[in-house]
Amino acid sequence: MNDPASPAAALRTALAELLDGLPPTEVAAAVERLIANYRGDTPTHAPILRDRADVAAYAAYRMPATFEAVRSALAAFAAAVPGWTPAGHVDVGGGTGAATWAVPATWPGERPVTVLDWAEPALALGRRLAAAHPALKDTRWQRARIGAGLTLDTTDLVTVSYVLNELSEPDRAALVDAAAGAARAVVIVEAGTPAGYERIIEARDRLIRAGFRIAAPCPHSAACPIVPGTDWCHFSARVGRSSLHRQVKGGSLAYEDEKFSYVAATRLPAAPAPARVVRRPQIRKGQVLLDLCEAEERLGRTTVTKRHGDLYRAARDADWGDAWPPYGSPS
Repeated sequence: MNDPASPAAALRTALAELLDGLPPTEVAAAVERLIANYRGDTPTHAPILRDRADVAAYAAYRMPATFEAVRSALAAFAAAVPGWTPAGHVDVGGGTGAATWAVPATWPGERPVTVLDWAEPALALGRRLAAAHPALKDTRWQRARIGAGLTLDTTDLVTVSYVLNELSEPDRAALVDAAAGAARAVVIVEAGTPAGYERIIEARDRLIRAGFRIAAPCPHSAACPIVPGTDWCHFSARVGRSSLHRQVKGGSLAYEDEKFSYVAATRLPAAPAPARVVRRPQIRKGQVLLDLCEAEERLGRTTVTKRHGDLYRAARDADWGDAWPPYGSPS
């Protein structure tokens, strides 16, 4: 994470240079409007990013969080499909390209990349930012309407991050179907809200019907065991803030936690986690309480104590969203 050549570090540097010289009040006003749009549930038939101030505000406000959320989802997918590296990547509705940075952070190296979005200012800025990373220098930035009528070239990996909330139900279905028809692996990320989770479940069900198996976060491809309306499945990614990022977002902490829901599905052989930690572990004296989604298609709680030895030490290090037991650990 601290490697200056890493995608995360390169992205932070590129964003700092982007905002240098822009009027803070103009960027802050655009951020406020973006917050309302991205937290809302109203589909739109026009791009949310309208002009240079919007795009700069989006990049500062959302790219670091989107990058960390997508990277977390991709890491869970990579753990379930070890030894596989995507030979090509299409980012649908990618805007300024946060997910395109998360892919080389998960699988280093260069590959053909295409970013599709309907906002030309976002694509232009994404192209400018991508020049800072060698793996992204040949990325294609292509304008396209996302939804009904979308066609995708065959590729290994399709990512869709924070896009479904902008679309009507028919357009969401068309997008998921297009991704399923084009890719060997599909990773979809949405806001970690009840509505975001509902959109993920809708996409998950559609991918399963298309013949995909779930690689993460679920330990199975059966129905989600959460009773609708009682809870929602979501996770958290820690996002480091630069001083400039704190200024734009009006915050004082050096970090924030991005809540997100996701599904990672594939046509490849996959080994999902035996169980997934779905709440922050509760560490008590001599024991750790883990809330799990289990392969038996149920939610459960397990208590790991000192007498479990290495497993207890692993439980103390476990985090929300981790596989349980950790890959390679004794069960």
